[in-house]
Amino acid sequence: MNKRNYQKELDKLIEGFQAEGRRPRLLVHSCCAPCSSYVMEYLGRYFELTMFFYNPNMDSRAEYDKRAAELERLIGELNRKAAEEDADIPDTLQKRSPIRVIVADYDPEHFEEIAKGHEKDPERGPRCHRCYELRLRKTAEYMRDHKESFDYFATTLTLSPLKDAEVLNDIAVQLAAQYGTPALQTDFKKKNGYKRSIELSHEYGLYRQDYCGCRYSKAAREVQKSNI
Repeated sequence: MNKRNYQKELDKLIEGFQAEGRRPRLLVHSCCAPCSSYVMEYLGRYFELTMFFYNPNMDSRAEYDKRAAELERLIGELNRKAAEEDADIPDTLQKRSPIRVIVADYDPEHFEEIAKGHEKDPERGPRCHRCYELRLRKTAEYMRDHKESFDYFATTLTLSPLKDAEVLNDIAVQLAAQYGTPALQTDFKKKNGYKRSIELSHEYGLYRQDYCGCRYSKAAREVQKSNI
């Protein structure tokens, strides 16, 4: 059985929005600035973007704050660049809207709750899937509570080659049905999205961490490095 091509589906959806002259409002769960960089560059012309930083899996408050601050810095730079590039566009044509950012409170106790009993799971296993669900649930809940402000929600997590887009989209669809908050299904790895995120990370001098965020992924990465 062929896997769904989420990128082709998204392309078709965007074509429909453009034909209607619509720019839907999209709430995007953001895991970090590097992964968000391509997503914002790509979707910024088609959606009004609000980035939602919520990652209770971070192994420390310092790491959480550092990644959040880097996302805010990047958004500031992208907004300035977009304003400069769109300055000569006639007022009769639609210009890009500034990207907004929401940084949620750091609440690691919620990650510890879902990780309990799964401490020895391998990377990309059930613990990770529970972590995806935790972060996407918070995003869907935020959209539900601010329904008048958004048309869809999505996540930057599908950009990573280490994360299964099908698993992430299945979780998003389940939450969308539960909360009545439409999910935008994506696979940002397509169209060389991950490669472009690396290029943008270099261009903007972004802090690019080498582990997902939790202490388990950090330990696994340390083992990898010691075996190189």
